[in-house]
Amino acid sequence: MALQQLNARPCPESDVPADVPPSGVTHIRFRHTERFTVVGNHLAQHHELSLVARGLALYIQSLPDGSKIGIKALAARFPEGEIAIAAALRELEKCGYLVRRRERGAGGRWVTRTFAYDNPVAADSGRTEAPAAQAAPPAQPVSLIPPAPPAPPAPPAPPAPPVSPAPPTPPLLAVPSTPLVSPTPPVSSAPTAPEASLPTPEQPDLARDGAAADLLAGLRRQDARLLLSARDVARLAPAVSAWLERGVEPVAVQRTLTAMLPQEPIRYPAAFLGHRLTTLLPPPLPAVPTAPRVDPLVNCDHCDRAYRAPEPGLCGPCAREANPGLEGD
Repeated sequence: MALQQLNARPCPESDVPADVPPSGVTHIRFRHTERFTVVGNHLAQHHELSLVARGLALYIQSLPDGSKIGIKALAARFPEGEIAIAAALRELEKCGYLVRRRERGAGGRWVTRTFAYDNPVAADSGRTEAPAAQAAPPAQPVSLIPPAPPAPPAPPAPPAPPVSPAPPTPPLLAVPSTPLVSPTPPVSSAPTAPEASLPTPEQPDLARDGAAADLLAGLRRQDARLLLSARDVARLAPAVSAWLERGVEPVAVQRTLTAMLPQEPIRYPAAFLGHRLTTLLPPPLPAVPTAPRVDPLVNCDHCDRAYRAPEPGLCGPCAREANPGLEGD
């Protein structure tokens, strides 16, 4: 009875290392050898980006160059809608992870190019112009033929015979130093396309012009990118007045100018609105056909019969009976 007998098995030892924190997340890491993307903590732990924007940036960084990352393509790939994806793209563009540029292609068509930066801070600090490398002097060619021996000095020339003075020549007429071909004026390197003329109303109307100016000035309430200066409003007001003259309601004009706006920033809102006012100008309303005139019903002064005439009087039979000479008419 003095010896203690233990019949309980000892608890198994835990396989968790001793340096693991008692709470919080514990990472189980494995080394990737293929199909992986390196992402910096500046993106994973960004304080201003939402989770949708961070995940979208991670997906864009994992794509090869040339992949489509438009709103339609991303909405077809992920369950998030176009509104959430557009907001996430704007967040990435604001923080420098995406840059969109409008460039003219080889065929003259404007295209939007998108650049994705995996580390915009490092990209901004590395954008320094490298000093131009100095051109090395051209190497002198090495000749394998030995140089020729110097030529012996030439004998001195005999003295020239005396020359009689020549007769004086008449003075020549002065010729102006102007070139025969006029110089061509300098040509600008950037060709400018002629701007299409804006539509103008046929009949001036001060009240209609004032309504057109108010409509243009209020477009920034629909979209802040459509902010116009007073000079642009005065230039575009006759075009809007031409729309109003053709019977288009102001609400319809405003809806046409603000419908289906592009996603990228509008750098020149006056030119954008002028293009729409010119190319989308509706035709004038066709003339309304007038109904044929119908005379009212009146009673004959003689027989009291009802007939149609512009004014009261005698009907046809009574008029012929009263004037027999009208029988043949």
